This record gives sequence, structure tokens and C-alpha cells, in this order.
Amino acid sequence: MKALFNSEQFLSPIPPLKVKPGIPHPKTFLQFPRALTKRSRLVKSVLDSTAVDELSGIRNPSVSTSYRNPRLSRPNQTVLDAQTKVCTGPTQTKPLNAEQAFKVLDTILKSVKGELKDDEEEVSNAQLGAFFAAMTIRANAFPEPTQWSEGERKAMTYYWPHLVRFLPPDIIFLADPEQSIMGMSSSIGPRFIGNGTSEMRLVGALREVLAGGHLGYEEVQGVLRDVLPLNLEDKKSAAVSESLLSAFLIGQRMNRETDRELKAYCLAFDDEHGPVPVADVRSLTHYGEPYDGNTRYFRSTLFVAAVRSCYGESCLLHGVDWMSPKGGITEEQMLKYMGANTHLTSMHAKKLLEDEDIGFAYISQREAQPSLYSLIGLREHIKKRPPLATTEKVQQFVRAKGKEAIVAGFYHEGYEESLLMLMRRRGVHSGLVVKGEEGALSMTTRLRSPIASKGLPVNYCSGFRSLNTTPTPTLDGVSRESFNTVVNAKDHGFEPSDTPRTDRSVTRNIELGLSALRGEKGPAYDRIVLNAAMVDHLLGCDGAHDISSALDRAKEAIDSGKALNRLLGYINKSNRVA
Repeated sequence: MKALFNSEQFLSPIPPLKVKPGIPHPKTFLQFPRALTKRSRLVKSVLDSTAVDELSGIRNPSVSTSYRNPRLSRPNQTVLDAQTKVCTGPTQTKPLNAEQAFKVLDTILKSVKGELKDDEEEVSNAQLGAFFAAMTIRANAFPEPTQWSEGERKAMTYYWPHLVRFLPPDIIFLADPEQSIMGMSSSIGPRFIGNGTSEMRLVGALREVLAGGHLGYEEVQGVLRDVLPLNLEDKKSAAVSESLLSAFLIGQRMNRETDRELKAYCLAFDDEHGPVPVADVRSLTHYGEPYDGNTRYFRSTLFVAAVRSCYGESCLLHGVDWMSPKGGITEEQMLKYMGANTHLTSMHAKKLLEDEDIGFAYISQREAQPSLYSLIGLREHIKKRPPLATTEKVQQFVRAKGKEAIVAGFYHEGYEESLLMLMRRRGVHSGLVVKGEEGALSMTTRLRSPIASKGLPVNYCSGFRSLNTTPTPTLDGVSRESFNTVVNAKDHGFEPSDTPRTDRSVTRNIELGLSALRGEKGPAYDRIVLNAAMVDHLLGCDGAHDISSALDRAKEAIDSGKALNRLLGYINKSNRVA
């Protein structure tokens, strides 16, 4: 390539909690109205019996952002803002103008020279890797509208002769791997091979990625297994540099992963803890919510799982305590806040799934796949979502003797087919992808705005139902019925309503969910019923062929108090099962 060088508040504010030895502390953070019903007294009594040790190190456990590990370093905001624009796909990338490009490169130069102001975070190696890899891929493989702007070329022409004197060899390699972008200023790129076997393998793969190319299944898995888990305590002993790994992860996403690359990410750490346990249940649904949570709207899946478990549809949820880029409300935050044990293994989850009084469970990626969990800090510095943001939603941390299904949320058009492909590869009986609010799983009863954004509408669902009774890991011999639809809640008797706002408030999300499970009618109640019944119907679950029947049994599970009792029972038994 030519060189480019030329609502009503139920909860009062919650102060930070500090647990001191010998001083008694309240056992719950949830506060209820004085006029407690029998059921709400039950909620309070169970929460009062839980310990607060898990929350003692969290500055303000009522807010999702407080669950970020304080030991993680912060990225430089100036460069992170630029990554938002340039570390993305061939049509979504927004080239920097001259002012933005000069500011970013000036920040990078000052950082590597140690000249940033005291109140500025240094530009991390992971940020340098992601940024320069993105610039290289754009120069080598992107269409003209998203290649370098005139302002970016001018800024690089001015700063590169200075940068090349201070940047480490791995960054220079990422910025100009074949000495075809920056001119003749440095010959490091073509000669760079890395340090050690693992890094050499990664560098070889990166040469293909930086040119806009793709890798084979074994090549991707080999790289991931070589370099993970990251050593968070001693980065100097890591198998590869963070700059190269961040370049690899964001580069594969920018090139738009192939099916074989996504399969490699999805299956790479299936056996990290050995064979997956098999639960003796007739039906099991794996829920793949986006790991970075909700920042605006009510997240209903935890409460939906409690409802569906009442009539034999066992549910396994998985996720993390906190994840970038959104850093929103997750199931783990809610469960931890309510006093549940969020450190369960797959064997613990199996026992809870088989418990006739529970029937659902939550597993943290921290316990199930520590290798992938070790990337949380790096992912924050990459800024944009890597391939793992897609594939981590299609996991099976426990298998079932009966039928299995996977449900996953998505936002960007095109990834619905990738997710369904991965579900088929998993060999489940049924699969469903939902474009819920915020790209999560929650379908809404809100009317679609006439000025709604382009693309697939909220409540779009696509999936398959397996017509044979025995799941298989291949496509051979499997009969499947495919479908896609847009769920209109009004067609099923729901009055249109705005989705309750939570705005990162973990307590607000819990309050909405518990109030609904206590039988309080309203938008949260409607969403839990809608999502439980529609998932039952679309997956082809027993007794849900007729939508009205599916809705009735979901309502009965709530109105009878069974769903609430199961959630409270889970909080209790999760602390005893281990």
C-alpha cells in the first residue's frame, strides 16, 4: 500500500458501608414502606438474615459503577475517546479531524516521555496497542470513507518522527508492520518477531489481522490458550505484552469475525475446569445477557428466571460483577446486593437447578472461565467490544439430561445470525436471539417511536426450534424450524407503558423486580410476564404453544407468590450449597 506518512421512591439514599470488627451492622440495604404486607415482611426477613461481607469493600453498592475493581488502572480519557471513533468496523469508524488527531498524538507522545500532568492517566500499553492497530487496519483494509482523514495524515506526519524515538518496538510494529505506512523512518516492523514462543505465535497471527485478513479455528484457539489467563499481579511475567493482545482482540472485531473465528472464541475454554456437570432436569435454558449490563432501563432476566422455574423451565444465568464499556447493572450485582452467594461453581449450580424448590442458578465467569475473566481490565482499555462480547453469551456451564435452549440478547444487526450459528454449534434443541432494550434480553411493552433508529426494531426475535428429541453437536440429521418475528405486546393484551428507568441504580432495579414478584401490577410486572411467556412460546416449551396459556401460567407463578419464594429461597440456599 502507498505510504500514508506523507417513579415513586421506595429506597432512601444509602451511605458508603465500612464494616468494623466488633461493631454490629445492619444485614440488608433494602428498605421497605412501613405498611409491610406479609410477603414484603418475608422479603425483608430473608434479606436481614444475609451477611454484608461481600459488600464491605464496595464504596456504594447501590450503584453499578461501584462494582468496578478499584485495583484496575484507569485508561487515559483523551485516547479512550479517540478509540471510540476509530476502533470499530469498516462502516462505523469516524475518522478524527485535525484537532482531534493532533490532541491524541500529542497526549501519546507526552505519556511515553513521562510528561503528562499529574491529574492525567498515562496512556496504557493496551490503549497504544488498540489505537495503533486500528490505524493500521484502517490504512490497509478499510474503504476510502473510513481510511485516514487528511487531519490524521497531517498529525501523523508531524508526530511520528518524534514518537518513533520513544515508542517500544511492539507498538512500532503495530503502527507499521510492513514499513508501508509510515515511510522509511523505521525498519522495526518487518523485523519484529516478539519475545518467547507465545508472543512469536501472536505476532505471526497479528501480521494477518493487521492486513485485514482472517485466521483459522485452530490458530485463534492456539493464541488464546497460549496467552490466557493474564497475570494480573505481575504483568512483567505475562506471556505476551498487553499491547499485542489488545491489538489482536480489537483487530479481529474490526475485520468482522468469520464463523470459524467466533467458534474458536466461543469454545476455547469449555474444558477449563474439566467435564461440564449434567443436571437431572427435563428442560434447561441458558441465558446470555450482555455482560456489561444495563445503564438506563429495568433489567428483568433474574426475575424472569424465578418465574419460569416455577413450572419446570430451569434457567441458568451467567455474567460478571462489572464489565466495560457500559459498566451497567448485572445479575451478579443484584444477587450480591441481596445477599446471595455469587461464587458458585458449576457443581453448586447443578445442585440448585435440581432443587425442586429453586430450579435456577447464577454462575460468574470469574468461577467458570477465569482465563476470560482475567481480561476485564484489558477490555476497559480497548474500549470497544471484542469478539468475546458476542461469544461469552453462548456458554453452557451446566448441561441437562433433558432439552436445552440458549437465549441471547444483541444490538448490532448482523450478529443475530452469528449468535444463532454458535447456538446450533452448541447442539441445543432451541435457540433464540432478542433485540431487547439496550441490546439486552428484556422485551418491552412500550410503543415503538415513529422516529425510531434504523435497523431491526426493539422486540425483534429470531431463532430455531429443534423438531427431534436428541440434541447433537453437528447439523447433520437435525430438523429445525426457524422463525423470526417482532413481538407487539399490545397484541397480547398489554397496555403500552414506558420502561421503568433505573439509571445504574442496583437498588432501584431490585425494588422494581421484588415489587413485581410481590404481585404489584405495573410496567415491571408486565415486562416480567411478557418475557417469561414469550421465551416459553418461542422456544417451543411444553404448555406454551398457545401464547395466552403461557401468559396465564407466568402470571399465576407471580400472583401465587411462588416466584418470589423461589428467589428468596435461592438467596438462602446459595449460601448453604457450598
